Amino acid sequence: MTQDSTHGLQSKGEELVAAAHAGDRETARRLTSAFVFGGHIDEGIPYWERAAAAGDAFSAFTLARYRKIRGDRTAAERLYRGAAETDAGCAYGLGVLLKENADPEAARWFRRGWELGGLDCKIELGKLLAYEGRLDEAPKFLMSDVDLGDIAVFRWVELFEGIRDDFDLVAADLAAAEEEGDPEAAADALYPLSEMENHFRDYPGLLDEAEGYYRRAAALGSATALVNHAIRVEEVRTRDRWPEARELLLRAHERGYAGAAYVLGVLHEQRGDLAEAERWYTDAATAGHMSAQWNLGNLCRRQRRLDEAELWFRKAEENGDDVADQLASVTRLREEGDVPPDRDLRRLPELRERAEAGDVRAGYAYGRMLHDWGGASARHMTAWFRPAAEAGDAEAAFELGELHKELREPEARDFWHRRAAELGHHEACYVMGLLSDHHKDWQESERWYLRSAENGGGLASMFAGKLKAQRGAYAEAEPLLRQAWEKGRERPYGVEAAGYYGMVLHRLGRSAEAVPPLRTAAERWPEVRRRYDPDDLELLTRMVDPAKELAEAEAASAAGTA
Repeated sequence: MTQDSTHGLQSKGEELVAAAHAGDRETARRLTSAFVFGGHIDEGIPYWERAAAAGDAFSAFTLARYRKIRGDRTAAERLYRGAAETDAGCAYGLGVLLKENADPEAARWFRRGWELGGLDCKIELGKLLAYEGRLDEAPKFLMSDVDLGDIAVFRWVELFEGIRDDFDLVAADLAAAEEEGDPEAAADALYPLSEMENHFRDYPGLLDEAEGYYRRAAALGSATALVNHAIRVEEVRTRDRWPEARELLLRAHERGYAGAAYVLGVLHEQRGDLAEAERWYTDAATAGHMSAQWNLGNLCRRQRRLDEAELWFRKAEENGDDVADQLASVTRLREEGDVPPDRDLRRLPELRERAEAGDVRAGYAYGRMLHDWGGASARHMTAWFRPAAEAGDAEAAFELGELHKELREPEARDFWHRRAAELGHHEACYVMGLLSDHHKDWQESERWYLRSAENGGGLASMFAGKLKAQRGAYAEAEPLLRQAWEKGRERPYGVEAAGYYGMVLHRLGRSAEAVPPLRTAAERWPEVRRRYDPDDLELLTRMVDPAKELAEAEAASAAGTA
């Protein structure tokens, strides 16, 4: 950054603080936004601190947002609380942060934000009603005192009314089945519930009504209703209801339904209990259940019990399944010989014993092997990853973040990815760069990409160099982009690396060297643009124009000024 630009930012910052002291909210907002849109978050922070202390709510909101993005949730909460009583934006920010923490106090601040005119807060209150299972109240509340300009409300009203329509359809069809005493019709009536998995995850209170329908269908004698009820119950993440789910499946199994044994196998496998999974798969497979035969074959194959795996795959083949690829994989495994240690499921008992004796690395290895090679779900493996992550194991912390990513739990995902990055995990540093990019915190993302590039990765080098080039630090960008260009010529990011490398060479006065990479980039730049949002004007404005740079570099080279 030049001395002139630094002085200009200082002048804006002092003007911002003066506006905050004078209560000039419009000027304070304009100057705060100038720091943000200019990508000068680092420079804005000390002025936002002073402006927030002087009572400017928008400065407090902006500073809280970037504290949160950069991992300091405690500071973010303090800043939001400082202005939430009088500012809708801060009330909303505080409500979201508390909601992410599963803190019921979130509702209070969404209500306060709504009282202050915050439409986003009203929407969050409507979503909380649905979360609690108050489905009919949610759209009525959202439509109360609504204005024509409140278009964002209608999306949620449509969603909740659509869920109500699905429930009403189930209720009507189930009532007809009850009148006829038809268990098969009752099971068919429940079909719309199978399409609502995401709704039950996002709004677990809705499950109460669904469970009533499952119970009514089961009372008519539907074993599949018991099984589907168990699946829904096991999916609930707000508390562990495994004993209830297992009891429902055992009842269905007692009624002679082979599918119950299969689902018991699946759920035990997801929980990492491979012995019980095998027991139930065998029960269902022996009764001719093709999916159980397939899963049992896979379970045996992963354990290198290859003769048994082949037997069960052939059983599935007899039932009409195409198992050619599975049989070929069994043949390959026979030829491979030794099993890599991280895939050898025979090590599981020994790893578990060590883990239970306090070896956190063994616990991580146990959970990782079950998740990657044993069919266990992310949900049930986080407890095995966490002790090693908490003990400072960078790999375990990163992989725990990956489990939370799989579970669609962004707050926990970002927490563990950040922990791993702070511990020096290069891939985690890259992921944190992407997260900062998403929030357009270019300075923070540059720092993370630079740390990731320390291991010589071409993609991270490209992103770090690109950000340096965009802010005019061409000499710093050159070695990073050279590395990215040399390593990435045949990779998807190579074209983008060529564009920025060529631009940097040209701006450093090395125009003749700039021509080859710029020519490559100019010819293929549409490939790069397709990877970015065409409606993101800020991003497009920051993007290099390789055709323009090429023309300038060729002219400079021809004139002998390179």
